Amino acid sequence: MNRSFFIAVLVTAALPLCTQAQFKGLGNRIKNKITQRADNKIDQQVDKTLDAIEGKKSPEKNNSEPVPVATTTGDNAVKSYAAYDFVPGEQVRYYENFDQEPLAELPAGWNTSGSGEVVTLDKFPGKWLRLHKSFTYLTANTKTFGENYSIEFDAILQLKNNGWMYPEFTFGFFASGDEASTDNSFLKDNKRYAAVTTTIFPNEFKATKAQLKSWQDKTDYFQSDLKGFESLEQSYGTPFHVSVQVQKERLRLWVNEEKLFDVPKGIPVNYVMNQLLFEIGSTNYQENQYAIYLGNIKVATGKPDTRHKLAGEGKFSTTGILFDINAASIKPESHGTLKEVAAVLTENKDMHIKIIGHTDSDGSETANLTLSEKRAAAVKEALVNEFSIAADRISTEGKGESEPVADNKTKEGKAANRRVEFVKE
Repeated sequence: MNRSFFIAVLVTAALPLCTQAQFKGLGNRIKNKITQRADNKIDQQVDKTLDAIEGKKSPEKNNSEPVPVATTTGDNAVKSYAAYDFVPGEQVRYYENFDQEPLAELPAGWNTSGSGEVVTLDKFPGKWLRLHKSFTYLTANTKTFGENYSIEFDAILQLKNNGWMYPEFTFGFFASGDEASTDNSFLKDNKRYAAVTTTIFPNEFKATKAQLKSWQDKTDYFQSDLKGFESLEQSYGTPFHVSVQVQKERLRLWVNEEKLFDVPKGIPVNYVMNQLLFEIGSTNYQENQYAIYLGNIKVATGKPDTRHKLAGEGKFSTTGILFDINAASIKPESHGTLKEVAAVLTENKDMHIKIIGHTDSDGSETANLTLSEKRAAAVKEALVNEFSIAADRISTEGKGESEPVADNKTKEGKAANRRVEFVKE
């Protein structure tokens, strides 16, 4: 296709967008733009050729967005968040992946001001809870979080620009005092004791924002500035991982690798938090024009002390290393826990460890044993390839479902049993 014909095509395509006054000079503008871009391409190629003749190396690309670091060996190649230092709590307090819930129903024990249903998605494994505008959702959790805890979940914002504002997505946690955590009153009045929420304002063209707020006794306690969150716009339609770490008054929050907030005094401490909430704002989009999904929710309590447990006590067990369903592929949000273990091994040059994989009781005993062995080997591979730990310092073993630490009849028990142990040898 020659340049003149290409310009004619562009002008024709642009006609419906132009008034008659705007049409004048349009052809010249398009022609100039094509010429400019073509000249830039030629200049780049000339520079590249001259650099090669002069023996210069091509400049490295400067990518300001977080880029996952990946190993390339074996089937268990690890994609990890290089800047991610989140480490979950030690004891699983609440877990929900909806795997035991019937499709097209709200999960058992949950409450909502509207409707929601468990679904499966063709592109992503497992079950998900679809959330709708403009409703509030409370989980089935009934246990207190304590003063040190972590919260994790996956979400998908299936958004496509059609001219309307996207619905706001709010998530957080609150204290219900002496009242039931799923009481109807908390669907509207969940800030009467203490509450913390993060609201994401999805948008396009690098205009997405996020804001953190907290309340105590219905009074504002903390409010962050609106923070730019343009990287989320690259995740529309795909799962992203939210991680929250609370240590008394301090709150840190990540979405994927990006740390959105690190607030030293953002948590009200006069009440004990014990419930999660999710809210979808209003929008002019119809239900078939957008979708918001939730999955893999976990609350864990306690403040991990990897160094003391592994170097001092000689054993460290964690549910913070996550794998794909029925596979040994390590999820990128495991990077913080792997980094902690690697730091202990780096500080203690003579330490040798055994990595032991464990599973829950779902599936056959033989398959679980094989899976646990592969997962232990994948963790070793990650420590060797990502953190340069000598391979001869690490041995591996899989024990499958043979040594549970919790009841496999509950979701929380299964999550606790899916663990990786590090034992000093």
